[in-house]
Amino acid sequence: MEATQSTSAAAKSRVAASWHRSVIKHGLDPDEHRTPDRIEQKSLQFRMEMLEKFMTVASPRLDALFSLVGQSGCAVFLTDTDGIILDQRLSDADAMAFEGWGLTTGADWSEEKEGTNGIGTCLTEQRHVIIHQDEHFYTRNTGMSCIDAPIYGSNGQLLAALDLSSARADQTEAFNRLIAAQVAQTARAIEAANFRAAFSSARIIVAESDDAGASTLLAIDESDLVIGATREARRVFGLQRTGDLVARPATDILGRKDGPTGFEKAEKAAVIRALARAGNNVSQAARQLGIGRAAGFANSRTRISVIPGHAFR
Repeated sequence: MEATQSTSAAAKSRVAASWHRSVIKHGLDPDEHRTPDRIEQKSLQFRMEMLEKFMTVASPRLDALFSLVGQSGCAVFLTDTDGIILDQRLSDADAMAFEGWGLTTGADWSEEKEGTNGIGTCLTEQRHVIIHQDEHFYTRNTGMSCIDAPIYGSNGQLLAALDLSSARADQTEAFNRLIAAQVAQTARAIEAANFRAAFSSARIIVAESDDAGASTLLAIDESDLVIGATREARRVFGLQRTGDLVARPATDILGRKDGPTGFEKAEKAAVIRALARAGNNVSQAARQLGIGRAAGFANSRTRISVIPGHAFR
């Protein structure tokens, strides 16, 4: 197939592996002209219902991202793990261009169907990608630039892709990199909000990570057991990569070797807040926290007696 001899910049770029899959594995021809496949409305509705809670959480973050980029010829799309577009934000002025490309709800932008593209390659390789103009596999898609980030669910598994596509022919790769930071931040915000919603009755601890922008969250129940962790938290603490966690004591995971852990600091902060609300009345604060004054405060890991600036009574 002549596609293997393509002189496109993609042949020698970071997306070469995706181009190879598009030709060899999926048997696609870059010069083929057809509109992207669209699933039936009934199937689209089913997919949206399956992810209804997630989409509700994601919606305001999509709005916020679009408010930043919508006036510069960009549109925002949210897909499921199959690359089916479930939600979109685009201006009326750009609607015809994106619809002409097939970037619309119900469209299938998997790599299997559309070759190298932002959505499909992001989902296949499970990483942030920028597919700039002629890096797209199909010639008909080379007028756009796509910036994508994967979104992981509360169980650590891939859940969706966030796509920002631009219809501007003059968009530069430097501008793409600038936008990519905002796309990544939005994806992480959606991931964190979805995790908090999934564990709404648990305490959420924000742990440290070598990736400052990552969503490193742990969910801890009333028995101080870790019952949930984001994908980044699972990596940081060496927990199982996906699936429901086997509940483990928070102290076993967070440790105590180098002074107060994030968990212990959170406990201490909770007690300080309770004392502030109670006007430093220990008995009243203990009642707010649902613990006994003597048993709770005297024996607490937070050691209220050594917190400076509080006069106890």
